[in-house]
Amino acid sequence: MGFKDKMEDRLMDIADFVDNNIYLSSIKNAFTDYVPFIIVGSFGTLLGSVISNERTGLAQWIPALKNLAPAFSAMSFAAVSCMTIPVIFLIALHLARAKKMPEFLTAILCVIAYFSMVPNVVTVVIEEASGTASGLGGGVLGAQGLFIGMLTAVLITNLFQKLSNIEKLKIKMPDSVPQGIAVSFNILIPVFVIITCTSIFGELFHLATGSYINEFIYNIIQAPLSAIVQTTPGIIIMAIACQLFWFLGIHGGLVVEPIRSPLSAAALAANIAAVEAGQAATQPLTRGLWTVFIVVGGAGLTLSLIFAILMFSKREEHRAIAKLSLLPGICGIGEPMVFGLPLVLNPVFAVPFILNSGIAAAIALGAIKIGFISCSTVDAPFGLPLFINAALSYGWRGAIVQLVILVVGTLIWIPFVLMSNRMAEKETAK
Repeated sequence: MGFKDKMEDRLMDIADFVDNNIYLSSIKNAFTDYVPFIIVGSFGTLLGSVISNERTGLAQWIPALKNLAPAFSAMSFAAVSCMTIPVIFLIALHLARAKKMPEFLTAILCVIAYFSMVPNVVTVVIEEASGTASGLGGGVLGAQGLFIGMLTAVLITNLFQKLSNIEKLKIKMPDSVPQGIAVSFNILIPVFVIITCTSIFGELFHLATGSYINEFIYNIIQAPLSAIVQTTPGIIIMAIACQLFWFLGIHGGLVVEPIRSPLSAAALAANIAAVEAGQAATQPLTRGLWTVFIVVGGAGLTLSLIFAILMFSKREEHRAIAKLSLLPGICGIGEPMVFGLPLVLNPVFAVPFILNSGIAAAIALGAIKIGFISCSTVDAPFGLPLFINAALSYGWRGAIVQLVILVVGTLIWIPFVLMSNRMAEKETAK
């Protein structure tokens, strides 16, 4: 078996593992479910800037609009700054469904178990006098709690399943008792055991280490991992890895989703918080960066391939597929080209198909590094037409960067389209 075959086998194994692993699938599905809320929450920042900001918005001409600023901040806070709680709920829900457990009861238990382990007191400072009050801080509700929240959802769901299957821990009710009440009593002891243990564990951990579990996990796992992935090499490697799966006919975006989603969601929350605090956004890898630049027109820059084919291809079948794929490509949907041309396992187009998203990432990150565009605080919804999505997430300069990426992508695809022409001519001449 050659190197190419071995690499394909390894990638197929990874894809199968992600697809068949109920934990990774639950994480992926949870973030997929929550994406619309993150997008809407990120628009709170945009609406605040356009409407209620006295320097950049309509409020400079209509002063009464500044009173709407708290409403737009609330949008962002509710959907983005508190994302950990619904994500825990959704992961536990999907995992319980896969394990055929009570879905909503499991999800609620995981959320309560998380609350029991993290700090529930915040420090309040008023006119230089400080005190404490019951409450949950941003490190608990927001993106900093994502990783410990995900771990909590997985571990508590498994523990709940094991305890619920122990007959001696079930409180048996007469058959005359309604089913809902009977189920509640069946799980009463497992729920008591779990919440008692998580509460004690959280406090003992705090006493032993001086930090709460959410702070500890953030510092040793989430922050270092985010620091690696948010680098230019990290983002480019992720983009190319995604394309390797696409080349094998596997949806690469879904394979990397369990890693990309929590980190990009955390990055968006960090950027929004920085901008609201009057600072510059510093986290480049958001869902907006991926949608607007890295997979513009479809993974592998398939829209650029469409342009190259329509301009230079002599193969009627390729031109027909390109024409049918043009409108979906403008809206970021590349599957008609990937599977229609096809690009899957196509040696002629393999190099640009695998590398183009990495090149697009490098161009976008270069634009951020030189200050031409800023890191995104708005995640444009997937499916918006070309340039509109870029303008929403990055302003008019984002549309220019998107245009540059498409032009570069087209130039990269052209030699391979011409090569395909020559190969077709040789086949015809035989």
